[in-house]
Parts: sequence; C-alpha cells; structure tokens
Amino acid sequence: MNNQICIIAEKPSVAREIARIVGATKREEGYLSGNGYVVTWTFGHLVQPAMPDGYGIKGFHRENLPVIPPVFTLVPRQVKTANGYKPDNDVVAQIKVIARLFRESDRIIVGTDAGREGELIFRYLYEYIGCATPFDRLWISSLTDKAIREGLEHLESGNKYDNLYYAAKARSECDWLVGCNGTQAMTIAAGRGTYSVGRVQTPTLAMVCERYWQNKRFVPEAFRQVHFAVKGCTGSGGKTNERKEGRERANDGTDPVVKFSSIEKWKEKQPAEDAYRAMQAQPTATITKVERKETVQEAPLLYDLTTLQKEANTKHGFSADKTLSIAQKLYEAKLVTYPRTGSRHIPEDVFAEIPALLSTLKKHPVWGGYISLMGEPTHRSVDDAKITDHHALLITDMKPVNLSNDDMTVYNMIVGRMLEAFSEKCVKDVTTVTAECGGVTCTVKGSVIKQGGWRNVFGEETEDVQLPDWAEGDTLPVQACSITEGKTKPKPLHTEATLLAAMETCGKDIEDEVLCQSLKECGIGTPATRAAIIETLFSREYMVRQKKQLVPTEKGLALYSVVKDMRIADVQMTGEWEQALAQIEKGAMSADTFRKGIEEYTTQITSELLSCDKLFSHKGSDCTCPKCKTGNMQFYGKVVRCDNPSCALPVFRIKAGKTLSDGEITELLTNGKTGLLKGFQSKQGKPFDAIVAFDADYNTTFVFPETKRGTKRPQKRK
Repeated sequence: MNNQICIIAEKPSVAREIARIVGATKREEGYLSGNGYVVTWTFGHLVQPAMPDGYGIKGFHRENLPVIPPVFTLVPRQVKTANGYKPDNDVVAQIKVIARLFRESDRIIVGTDAGREGELIFRYLYEYIGCATPFDRLWISSLTDKAIREGLEHLESGNKYDNLYYAAKARSECDWLVGCNGTQAMTIAAGRGTYSVGRVQTPTLAMVCERYWQNKRFVPEAFRQVHFAVKGCTGSGGKTNERKEGRERANDGTDPVVKFSSIEKWKEKQPAEDAYRAMQAQPTATITKVERKETVQEAPLLYDLTTLQKEANTKHGFSADKTLSIAQKLYEAKLVTYPRTGSRHIPEDVFAEIPALLSTLKKHPVWGGYISLMGEPTHRSVDDAKITDHHALLITDMKPVNLSNDDMTVYNMIVGRMLEAFSEKCVKDVTTVTAECGGVTCTVKGSVIKQGGWRNVFGEETEDVQLPDWAEGDTLPVQACSITEGKTKPKPLHTEATLLAAMETCGKDIEDEVLCQSLKECGIGTPATRAAIIETLFSREYMVRQKKQLVPTEKGLALYSVVKDMRIADVQMTGEWEQALAQIEKGAMSADTFRKGIEEYTTQITSELLSCDKLFSHKGSDCTCPKCKTGNMQFYGKVVRCDNPSCALPVFRIKAGKTLSDGEITELLTNGKTGLLKGFQSKQGKPFDAIVAFDADYNTTFVFPETKRGTKRPQKRK
C-alpha cells in the first residue's frame, strides 16, 4: 500500500472533472493519476449476470424452464459475434486496470452516478473483482466544481448505501428471471420467431395495444347542442377579447356578442330541433343564476425527469430517450443538476441558494425582465420529506455556451419551470351565467385575471373574458339562435408523453399533480429506465412512431392478443413489484423475501406462457414459401410463417384492422396478391377497400384499384 486513493466514476468525462479537482492530471492507460489519487472509470455496466448458457443451458428447450440460478454468476459485458456471445475485449481490459488500481489503493471513493443503477455498476464490479478494499461514497447532485469539492469533503461510508444496492441487485435479478424465462417460454410456445417479453416492457406494450384497440373499436355518437347570442357591454373595466370562445364582435363593430350554449346535449335530432325552434320563437332570454367565484391555479412543481420528458414530447416532439440524452449532456456540462431524479421537490438547504441562483439570470435577454418583477421565491416545491435519491431538476450558476438548438430548448424548459415553480399562484375571478330561453337552459362563462402569477413566465396569462354585470332576473334581447352537431371522440392513441404518464401511475388516468406524485412508488419502471423501455419496444418491432402517436405493429398486436389476460402483462402487479423495490431501498423489506416472491412469479408465468402453445397452434399447408421457395407456410392464429428456419418469412394476418382468412392468405401466397378485399380501416377510422400484395422484399402492401383519377400508389405495411 502506498496511501493511494482510487476514485471510480461512471464515465470518462465525469472522471476527468473529478481528476481535475483532486489534481490527478497525468494520463495513463485507463485512468488518470497525481497528487496521491488515481481516477478511473467504467462505461456503464462492465459486469453483468451471465445468460442461461453461463449455467450450461444451451438453446431454448421446454424441459429446461424455468431457469432459476441459486446464485447469479457475474461475467464481463458480452458482445454478439458470429459464434455467439463473447466478452467485450475493451471491457475486459478496463476491468483489469480497475482491479489493479483497487488492489494498489488503500481506499476507494465511489463516484458512479448517485442512484440505483450507479450503485449497482460499482457493486457488481467490486464483487466480480473480489475486492476487499474499504470504500466511501461520493454523493453529488451536480458536476460543478463547488458540488464536487463539497462532496469530497463530506464523503459517506459505503455501507450507508447497502439497501440501495440490495434494491438494485433485486431489480437486476428480477428482470433476468422474468425476461429470460418469459422470452424462452413465449418463443417455444410460438414455434417460430423470437418473442421478447419482460417484467416492464410487456405491461407497457399492453397499455399501448389496449389504447389502440379502444381507439379503433370506438363507435362515435352524434350529439346536438343549441345556442343563442345576445349583445353585451364590457362592464366596469377590464379588457375584451373578441377571439375568445363565447364572445364575438357584432356585425356593426359596436358591442361584443355573448354566446350562450345549452347545458343539455341531445343524441337524437328531433328534441334538439324542437329546442332550437322554441328559442327562435322567443325574443328574449332571462338570467336565472349568476355565480362568481375566485379560482386559484397553483404554480407547477419543479421538473423530475419523467415530467420533463412528457412536456418535451408534448411541446417539442422530443422522444423520451432524446430528452434524457440532452439532460444528461447538460448535466455533464455542469449546466443542470442530476437529471435521473424522481423528485419534484427540493430541500430547505437548497432553497436557501435559489435567490442567488435566480439572480444569475437577471441580465438574461429572455428571463431577466421577468426575474426583476417576480419577488421572493415561493415555497411550493420545497419539502424535505419528498426528496428521493436526488432533488428536482435545477440549473446551476454556469452559463450555457455554444449549445445546439435542441439542447438550448431543454435547458430553457428547465429554467422556465424553475421560474414558474418559485412564482406566485395564478388567481382568476370566474363568472358563470345561466339563462333560460324558450324553456332551454343555457350557460356562458367569463373570467378576469386578478393575478397572472406563474403564467406570466411564458406569457400564458390569457386576456380577460369579462361578461357584462348581469344579475338574476335580467332580461336580454336575443340576437340570433343556432344549432350545432358534433361527434363523441375516442381516447387518442398514446404518445410518449401519455405513455410516460401511464407508466408513472400504473395506467390510471390522473391529471392531478399532487395525486400523481403520491402514486409514483407504484408506477412501472423508474424515471431513469422508462425511456429505455420505450426504445426497447421500438427495437423489438412491437410498435412504431407515426408523428407523435405510438402505433403497435402486427407483431406487437399478435403478442398482446396472447398475453393480454396473463400475469406477465398485468400493469398493477408490475407496479407492486416497483413498490417492493422501493421498500427494499428504505430497509423496510428483505431482498430475500422479494427474491422468493419473484421466483414463484417466474415459475407461474413460465407455465402460463408455455401453455399458450394452444393459442399458437398451427396447421401445415401445401403453400410453398414465395420467398425461399423451399419451406412450407405454417398457418398460426395471428401469423402465417415459413417453416424454413433460415427464412421464417412472417405474414401477419391483421392488416389495418382486418384479419385475413386462410383463403385470402393462400391466394396471397399463391398469386402474390389477393383480390379486392373490403373491411380495412384507415388511421383516421375511415373504411376502405384494397388488394393486399407482396413487394420485392415480401413485405405486404396495399394496392388500390384504378379510379377516375388514376391508380393510387401502394402503401407498405410493416
């Protein structure tokens, strides 16, 4: 020993920042050294649990399942080669460097990301190397020089984070057991192809598919509503806004027009027309009720990662993965605090620094004007009891330089949300006026903003929609009557924003911010993993993006049709596992108890999935595969597939909401196309007729018959 201290970071870029602070500036192979320190790094997980073949189990065989290792074996990270999976040479080399540095040091400082996965990255490596050198934990929420120095001055004993490690290890083993066994069982049952399932990915896919079918099977219903308009005046003070709903400028450009709408909406046409004629026959309407009340819109809480991802998707079309990548880049550039946080609050000691932090923006061309007017920061986002591993996202006192447009967009979102969160509430006076005309009860709403508060940050304060100073019993001359017809609409397909929200609340449709916070512990996935889960569903070809919407593929729908009523797709149960992991992290549950429960669950879902071979039951055919010309096509419930393993051409039966029959599939395989088929449905819900044909790559396409306008081009269906 030479009184050397080894610091290990999660990335080379972070290691360089820490090394600069401690004076380790000499570059070595795989580390930096100097001033009594060596600073090395990982690049993500260098060590992982071995796959089933690491326990002597080769291939997918029913008799081997479930695979439940008594003790998990750790191996260096693997890469796929032509001869199967092999250890990554770069990973093996870095492990050797780290192992030597650990042995040569008499103290280790763990500087991996301060969270569940960061802890597991180090602990798995420490266990694999067989190291016994004592270690301390560097726990920081930003990479500024100040934060790193303060963290190094307040190191904590590594065993303080044992429960965090136990939770991380339990999560890793849980995902291995469910993912490996579930995928093998489903693939064996299917007979052809590979069907990946997982503890979190499969319930997430189920939510996407369930929403898809709700949307496609929705039958719109017509409804009618009647309206009457009266001339109004602006009342005492306030602005008018002719563009706002409920107010229109009169034709002569004088007094504005106020539009009342019936409370009742009629499904049948006749009662609506009767109400319309009754109103037309009345020259006046009578005010029956005037309600005035003050409404308060509290400032939004600060961002956690999931809320940032949701809003970046809604407002800017960014994927969850892109937003996380940008936030991580901003963190490593010292511009924001640790992004993989599940908390939307900050503690009191951090709040004490907020005024100084905001003052750094006083000369900012966009935010400076607002900051000079906002007053003292409010406490709504301050709560020590609601801090998880890290507090909510904040900027640091570093100024952004040379950021790309997308990076600047996310940075400005975080700045703007900080200003909103520490601003006053928005207060409005809302007036609801009820009137009767021809026996029909109608209403109109108006509002006057008393205090714009946080809505002034992005200029979202709406202009006043002020109604005249009417009173109960007033008689108003009716200027015009109208009748409108609308249709009920289904819930839209999921976007990444709505899917993230559903993952956070176990599929419950909850808009209330505080209630959402209370359900976080039983959501599925974590803020740090949800983006990766969504990307996995894309990479497995279970769903695709169509603009902002998430649309399941035929493969995704086929898997969902098999597992939708099984435990593997149970969102609520998956949420309960997440809650159990949180309990392990708090020391309120034993990791062994959790492991036993997962092993039992794995046995059950493996049996359940293997038994679904009846759903994948198939019959042979005389149809030769049109692609390889050697295999025969096997007819399954949801797919027709070539039995030549090197080809395995799939033809999914479900096309644009229609299931192709055996006869239609046979015609397609034999002739390369079907006849004209009816019963397809477009993305907009409109029915259409088309021919299904193969393209040059044996993907199915739609071919439309010739019309007077010519022949429509075929559309590829994946």
